[in-house]
Amino acid sequence: MLFRRYFFPTPIYVIDIPEAPSLNVQLEKDIMEWSQKDKGVQKTNIKGWHSTTNMHQNPEYKPIVDQLFLAIHQIWEAELLDRKPKLGNMWANINYPNAYNKSHVHPNSLFSGVYYVKSLPNSGKLILRDPRPGPQSILPVRKDMEKPPALWSEVDMEPKEGRIIIFPSWLWHEVEPNKSNETRISISFNFIQEGFQ
Repeated sequence: MLFRRYFFPTPIYVIDIPEAPSLNVQLEKDIMEWSQKDKGVQKTNIKGWHSTTNMHQNPEYKPIVDQLFLAIHQIWEAELLDRKPKLGNMWANINYPNAYNKSHVHPNSLFSGVYYVKSLPNSGKLILRDPRPGPQSILPVRKDMEKPPALWSEVDMEPKEGRIIIFPSWLWHEVEPNKSNETRISISFNFIQEGFQ
């Protein structure tokens, strides 16, 4: 008799914020004004704007920081984590048409994520890749049919305004090019446990 159990799963958490419509109007205004005064930094962003990473220390962004802590506390409970969560850093991203983010991880963090302030269809999906080196060393030919999530090698997640997506910081991810005619605005962040730097 065949028994199958899955071990070593990669959790990806999705939380939608009910207050998002009013919150996002102010966030878009503040982020766009910020980008006009500050040239930002160059990280994984190509053709886009990336703010400095101390966004969470600015008082105008407290409403979204509060929402992130509400979300991360649920994850702390689900993951049986001890010590309090600490927001290590946070930054805004503006992806203009054709802008994208190269594949990367977030070292020295526990959980990373993104919150969508403004996104339209075709503005760039979040791509999350299978982190295991074993399956990447051989790619078997599978039947031409819809496959269950356990057999996927990557996950494409559509950006949705008001949505938070949180995943382990070691998970390789990237953002597709923005093929819409509008800017795509998001906020990224990293959480660690108290006691870690």
